[in-house]
Amino acid sequence: MSDLDRVLAQVDADLDASLERLFAFLRIPSISTDRTYAEECRRAGQWLTDDLATLGLDARLNATAGHPIVTGTSHAGAARRVMFYGHYDVQPVDPLELWENPPFEPRIVESAEGVKRIVARGSSDDKGQVMTFVEACRAYVKVLGKLPVDVTIVVEGEEESGSANIGTFLASHKDELKADLALVCDTGMWDAQTPAIILSLRGLMHDEFVVRCADRDLHSGYYGGAAANPLHVISNIIGSIHGEDGRITIPGFYDGVVEPPEHVKAAWSQLDLTAENFLGPVGLSDPIGEKDRLLIEMVSTRPTFEVNGLWGGYIGEGAKTVIPSIATAKISCRLVADQDPAHVRDVVRAYIRSKLPADCTVEFLGGEGSRAVAVAHDNPLLARAAAALGDEWGAPAVTYGEGGSIPIVGQFKKVLGQDTLLVGFALDDDRIHSPNEKYDLASFHKGIRSWVRILAALAE
Repeated sequence: MSDLDRVLAQVDADLDASLERLFAFLRIPSISTDRTYAEECRRAGQWLTDDLATLGLDARLNATAGHPIVTGTSHAGAARRVMFYGHYDVQPVDPLELWENPPFEPRIVESAEGVKRIVARGSSDDKGQVMTFVEACRAYVKVLGKLPVDVTIVVEGEEESGSANIGTFLASHKDELKADLALVCDTGMWDAQTPAIILSLRGLMHDEFVVRCADRDLHSGYYGGAAANPLHVISNIIGSIHGEDGRITIPGFYDGVVEPPEHVKAAWSQLDLTAENFLGPVGLSDPIGEKDRLLIEMVSTRPTFEVNGLWGGYIGEGAKTVIPSIATAKISCRLVADQDPAHVRDVVRAYIRSKLPADCTVEFLGGEGSRAVAVAHDNPLLARAAAALGDEWGAPAVTYGEGGSIPIVGQFKKVLGQDTLLVGFALDDDRIHSPNEKYDLASFHKGIRSWVRILAALAE
């Protein structure tokens, strides 16, 4: 047997013990958003630190102003080093009454279709995913006595509560965290049989603006038809931002947007992402994005402008016939490619100002943002990882962009100068952040085997 085959065989033989370790990790209620669980977060970090030490790694529990950060580093002098990132904190479990079993008592449940699933809070997001990488490293150490590449493992305890301290930690430890590539296991498969690598994440700019017109609320019978209504003003502005073709009409908004290569778009067109299977489950049927774009482009590689909240005037029970003096809107823009959040903020604000009637003023209360991140489609390490996943799952890995934002991945590029491959084994039905969260046993088992293959490919 080859070394790779021997390590894969070790993964299979050790699966029951791997599950026992995962279950011990899952039993710790490391809810980062609730300060009453601070000691449990520390206990989860310490548990993982102790486990990494058994692999011969230099394992440390690093104090921060919040929950600690776990690091584990190998120093074998390999030709390549990778940094693996994940998180040990989990979401709150409310509403507790909707759980079929206690959320921190993990168990294997078999579905009506015969699919075995690990059910517990954190099973998919992100303890189960973290342990796929840790268990792959364990198998290498048991069989070969070393890892094929040097690794630096970084697992934080505040991802679910805003990652307040990881950025400072990266900046103050950038020399020791330097690697050729970052790996993240906090994403999903394309479907239950098809692995995926996320090549890009959209950035984000969010803002809030307040429009003021009259100096007080006005009687709508006395002033109606003559006085400016800030709710009308905001509605008119928002209504003008998207053209009939779905494009955003704000001048300069698309600065920095680039087109994916034609061969990539051709591959996307072969994927079965349709309005029926994507929008249908949420009660919708008709995509409202740019008319000349594939659905997968709309939700992953094109920028967006969304209204997240709009309010003003009287919203209590019954009628109050006023023209409000103030109205407020919250907006967010998902960004792609080389779009600059500050530039997008500026052009959005300039557009809003240009649409104001003479008697109205606007105040902006936000403007924070983060850039999109992307890996080049021709990155040779991407090709190796994709081939390794294809070997394990028996299907070519799908490579595409994801519509959400993970700001820490941008920090890996900005602070550490590292590209990131996002390789995860979660499924759309894992009920992440919801009661009865689960992680398929196949996701866990084949996830471990996948990382074994990827590490071998990256070592070549």
